[in-house]
Amino acid sequence: MVIPASLKWLGRHEAGTQWLDRLPLLLDELTERWGLALKGVPFSSANLAYVVPVSRGGARFVLKVQWLHDEAAHEADALKTWNGNGGVRLIDHDAARHALLLEESVPGTFLAEADLADPLGILAGLFPRLWKPVGEPFRRLSDAARQWALHLPQAWERAGRPCERLLVDAALEHLELLPPTQGEEVLVNQDLHGHNVLAASREPWLVIDPKPLRGEREFSPAPIIRSFEFGHSERAVRLRLDRLSSELGLNRERVLGWTVAQTMAWSFSSEYREHHHETTRWLLRAR
Repeated sequence: MVIPASLKWLGRHEAGTQWLDRLPLLLDELTERWGLALKGVPFSSANLAYVVPVSRGGARFVLKVQWLHDEAAHEADALKTWNGNGGVRLIDHDAARHALLLEESVPGTFLAEADLADPLGILAGLFPRLWKPVGEPFRRLSDAARQWALHLPQAWERAGRPCERLLVDAALEHLELLPPTQGEEVLVNQDLHGHNVLAASREPWLVIDPKPLRGEREFSPAPIIRSFEFGHSERAVRLRLDRLSSELGLNRERVLGWTVAQTMAWSFSSEYREHHHETTRWLLRAR
């Protein structure tokens, strides 16, 4: 069994090592349960799940076995809610084994790597289709924001204060002001970026790997605005902020605030922290 390099970081933790050791048995159980045959090596881009092409009765699918973490706890529920409308279709779900059987997206080119003139136009077309009114079991954005605010100062300290405190304080201000004044709660995705949108045959583009929350629409563009695969410059960041806010009919200041808040909250555990801090500085100048 091949373990992709993107998953080997789990071997640094006892729980991760135990999950990696159990993976062969999980695969055997899942392929038997769903009548699957493995059809190649696992995808190298997944760093929180073992994702591999499979087939059944001549039809091709993708098997995803999750390393369970809070942000992806309700991925299957999000895919069910979308029901294939803008997102990859869920074929089956094994909750006990944290496994999903998904439709295959062919050719599977990442939006971030496609030779396109207008990826923002594609994303602006997808967002309204993904904003479904939801309730339980999805976690509230306001609850996530409370946790981000609670841990952000300590994360900055533990990381050795790698940026000016001004950035942390700006995020904390938004995390205090935005949650209690939200609009309608819909299904939003914490991690919709250019490597989580694939070219497909059933639709031109499908969203994969949702990390769902329920919160206001203005939160949704945050991952795209900081996605440096679409250009890492002050001009590119401001363009994404302005265009997505305008085309989606969103409150620009709230979009900016959520982007600052989540970008900083996620920055200290990211290998791209310097990019995220630079993006935050640009956003604060765009107010």
